[in-house]
Amino acid sequence: MFYKDERLALFIDGSNLYAAAKALGFDIDYKLLRTEFMRRGKMLRAFYYTALLENDEYSPIRPLVDWLNYNGFTMVTKPAKEYTDSQGRRKVKGNMDIELTVDAMELAPRIDHIVLFSGDGDFRPLVESLQRQGVRVSVVSTIRSQPPMIADDLRRQADNFIELDDLKDVIGRPPRETPVEREASYERQS
Repeated sequence: MFYKDERLALFIDGSNLYAAAKALGFDIDYKLLRTEFMRRGKMLRAFYYTALLENDEYSPIRPLVDWLNYNGFTMVTKPAKEYTDSQGRRKVKGNMDIELTVDAMELAPRIDHIVLFSGDGDFRPLVESLQRQGVRVSVVSTIRSQPPMIADDLRRQADNFIELDDLKDVIGRPPRETPVEREASYERQS
């Protein structure tokens, strides 16, 4: 539930939202997402949080980050940490939970409603604290994926749960084929 006169802020956990949309079989159109929530209230800020690999020549997320930065989103990034796990596999770690939490707490006195795009249960204490300050919190994620992408305790704590799959027709677009998938599809057609 949204009220037209409420001051609204979006907090997007980039990797979590990407994984949820991918599990549902669509990509997010961020221009449509921003427009949809501007329609629902007086949007003050739209934050997008992601970690970036600094040492790679090209990061596949860089074009998205640049586009968001030029199109009304407040980008919060930090270098991702690379490490090798016990099986010798290369892993990347880039948790942005603290940055998102600090920004939400700082903005809380100036807003009426926060929309959190994440299913990460670690955000439950943040949601509880924001509610104690009089801020309503909607959480956008999905229970329709296998496994569900939202922690049950986060969903229960939120004032409002918005199923990402229900937004598919409003903010989604079909996923883009990667060059490898496109090539494979050409080979099957030949």
